Amino acid sequence: MSAMDVVPMLKLPASWPYVVSATVAMGALAALDLLGAFAAKEWMLHRSAWMGALGAASMVLLFWVYASALQFAELAVVTFGWIVLLQIGVLVLDQLRYDVHHSTRTWVAVAVMMAAQGYLVLSSPSGA
Repeated sequence: MSAMDVVPMLKLPASWPYVVSATVAMGALAALDLLGAFAAKEWMLHRSAWMGALGAASMVLLFWVYASALQFAELAVVTFGWIVLLQIGVLVLDQLRYDVHHSTRTWVAVAVMMAAQGYLVLSSPSGA
């Protein structure tokens, strides 16, 4: 019995366009990674065992979603999108939760990253 038999992979409807499937995968990965980052920061600040467990669980779930996503989306596209969305999430989380202010230059860089990600997803051979 292999690990694939024990833990089923997530599935998305085959009727969904590639762009939608890839975007859902990127968003889910970024959300799980951001949850893990938040939990790690809170654990570090408050030494909450619950936050440590939440962070560990989110990382396990993250890799299950990542492995599942590679069934229907390209590695480079999903990974790049995940990282772009994660970095934006970290900037927003820092600003809203930890009162870190970012310059206009930072937000311009975010806009450039989002445009590059959109181009990558829309120009992907699978996305056509």
